[in-house]
Amino acid sequence: MQKKKKIIHVLNKIENCGNGIANVTFDLSCQQVQDGHDVYVVSGGGSFQADLMNNGVKHLTVNQDRKILNVFKALYAFNAHINRIRPDIVHCHVMTGLFLALLLKPFHRYHVVATVHNEYQRSSVFMKYADRVIAISQQVKEAMIKKGTMPFKLFVVKNGIIGTLRNNSFSKQTTPKLISPNIATVAGLFYRKGVDILIKGFIEIAGNNPDAQLYIIGEGSERKTLENLASSSGYASRIHFLGFQKDIKGLLDQVDIFVLPSRSEPFGLSLAEAREAGCAVIGSDVGGIPEVVNYGKAGHTFAVEDYKTLSVLLHELLSSPEKLALMKQNSKTDIEWLTVKRMTKEVEKVYDIQD
Repeated sequence: MQKKKKIIHVLNKIENCGNGIANVTFDLSCQQVQDGHDVYVVSGGGSFQADLMNNGVKHLTVNQDRKILNVFKALYAFNAHINRIRPDIVHCHVMTGLFLALLLKPFHRYHVVATVHNEYQRSSVFMKYADRVIAISQQVKEAMIKKGTMPFKLFVVKNGIIGTLRNNSFSKQTTPKLISPNIATVAGLFYRKGVDILIKGFIEIAGNNPDAQLYIIGEGSERKTLENLASSSGYASRIHFLGFQKDIKGLLDQVDIFVLPSRSEPFGLSLAEAREAGCAVIGSDVGGIPEVVNYGKAGHTFAVEDYKTLSVLLHELLSSPEKLALMKQNSKTDIEWLTVKRMTKEVEKVYDIQD
């Protein structure tokens, strides 16, 4: 029987808005409660709060906006929670939380663990000051070593999504119905996610695949630009912007081909969810994406920005039911490593390392 721990997770918001950090923190903290630990989430709040509490995770609200006066208020509030809880582990998922945890550490007895979710951000370099650093892919580990993190501190724990309790927190009655054959992505509509590359790839094959539909699921600052690109293509009626959707599983169950065309991607949580759903999957050859598709065994990759190659892959799958069926089968093969339980057990091992 493992020793019960008091664990605090720290992040900016615990919002159900498609944010991978919030999703992973939700899954990890809920599973840790099931494993017998006393678990708290400290954040600025969000729509996941009630679901956390329903699963035995206690939420504590601390506004972590990076304004000077507010930082002092956050430090005072966080210290009060530390004094009351006396945690064994403070697990930081963003830079602000790490800053608070490290400032208070000399006055308390806990270990600081940092998970690097977004190594492409310049501030990620400071994660190396945690006692232990979790990289969500091998690529992130290598990047963090280049940023000066000592290798003995670094541990790769890849994200897990199978067995998540997030899918229990909403009604599926409003899930849109998708027309098949279809291609879809689930991504924030930001330049980094490369959704424009997918639209260009779709435009290339739309004429020869007159029944194919493209579904773009997500929100972000690039939405208007992407809608303009779709409108100017001549195929706007077949390019659907669905916005943010809570029932991602219900949508992915209807998807034929899932594409994650990112320009940078530490892991690719939505790609893992697409594999669980049995979609044929394609991703750009960047970051952790090759790891998520088992280095080509579970899905295709293409060079970043290369929408021409993407269009060839899309056309091959749309024009061959046999190839599409095989890709779907390969996608759902060997996914046991994508469970939330596996992820949580590996995090537990990081917690247990003796200094």
